[in-house]
Amino acid sequence: MAHHSTMATIPGDVDADRGPPLSIPLRHFVAALGFLLAGSALGVADAFGVAPGFARLAHLHLLLVGFVCLTIAGAMTQFVPVWSGTALYSRRLARAQLWLIAGGVVAFVAALLTTRLAVLPVGGSLMLAGFWTLAYNVGRTLATARPLDVTERHFAIALAFVVALTVLGVAVAVGFVTPVFGAAVARPAVVAAHATLAVFGAVLTTVFGALYQLVPMFGQTGLDALDRRLQRVETVAYPAGVVVLVTGRLLRSAAVARLGALLLLAGVLAFAVVLFRRLRDARAERTPMLVRYAILAPTLLCWALVTLPAWLRAPLAPAARFGAPGTGHLLAFVLVLVLVGTLYHVVPFLVWLHRYADRLGVEAVPMIDDLYDGRLATVDLALVAGGGTLLVAGEWTGRGTVALVGGGSLAVGLIVFAANLSLVVWRHAPDALRRESTPTAGTD
Repeated sequence: MAHHSTMATIPGDVDADRGPPLSIPLRHFVAALGFLLAGSALGVADAFGVAPGFARLAHLHLLLVGFVCLTIAGAMTQFVPVWSGTALYSRRLARAQLWLIAGGVVAFVAALLTTRLAVLPVGGSLMLAGFWTLAYNVGRTLATARPLDVTERHFAIALAFVVALTVLGVAVAVGFVTPVFGAAVARPAVVAAHATLAVFGAVLTTVFGALYQLVPMFGQTGLDALDRRLQRVETVAYPAGVVVLVTGRLLRSAAVARLGALLLLAGVLAFAVVLFRRLRDARAERTPMLVRYAILAPTLLCWALVTLPAWLRAPLAPAARFGAPGTGHLLAFVLVLVLVGTLYHVVPFLVWLHRYADRLGVEAVPMIDDLYDGRLATVDLALVAGGGTLLVAGEWTGRGTVALVGGGSLAVGLIVFAANLSLVVWRHAPDALRRESTPTAGTD
């Protein structure tokens, strides 16, 4: 098991007491892990042809909304006050957003799997209410932190994308039940815009903003002059590219979508270079977080370079919605690496603060990286990285068996990961999901 100094894993300028009670982000993360396991199981069932209803759409929403977005919601709620040096606007809203989003996902997925499509708008509306609650709560928190730094600006933009994509999502859900689309706005165009806003607008904008903070912080390195120039390129080109690409897809204009694709990919490539250079210069010891980020950098670069010619050719093609045809799982692999790597630090970090921080210097306490099982972390890395590679390779080459083996390996790896983090909570802070008594400034 890894042994690192406590100071190496808790930067001195982070005031963790400004965050909400541990139970709030931790409940988000535990619910997200549950959706991750359900989504992985459904994906395997769908691959074997035994999943009911609209299984592929259910699988996508379980992973993208249930796992990815709920993790982001918990992380934003926890770390925006910490990073911004301000109090969370409302704990009540932070608790409410979890129930609304999680309840919405459950209702939406149940409707898809049972083909009771009349329930879809109910699930969609609950998710919209949850995400708008998140946007309002974190937005009000950010409003007290001006001037905004690069991470905070990314989060603010991502929240604006969240508001827009949920409106389109509810429109699509209602469209399953009653006609809402006509000749002027076609249903496939709204679906494409919704999906583009979700993955590239809400999720990747948040990921880029967070990594600008996390990689230098935990790699013990800093951005140089070239990094800052590239960061300025990404900060302008990427969000503008998302808006223009979404507009092009909504209006079914290939020329507009092509311009958006170029701007978006320019931003991705600029960010990938910054990420690669910061990881190359990292002085910290290897942790599951940094190892997964190190795999992420070339994966993101590969996705962008393969996607560039495909989007220039046909940016409106349904098969090219998430990049070049056959690269959907490559992009999903990027998100898995980010979230798994980040959660490997965030969950033990929060549990350590909850359980051991006030004992430091009084008695012997474990280090943060001692809370999880290093052997399980190695096993899940091998399964997730190997499985993800096989899944992408099988998808690219059209070899279904290879993709099936890769998907199965990836699912098992994610189960091991979820078990490892669950054990951290179970062993070191079993009361953390219930307790609200963390010293913090925040309104009730």
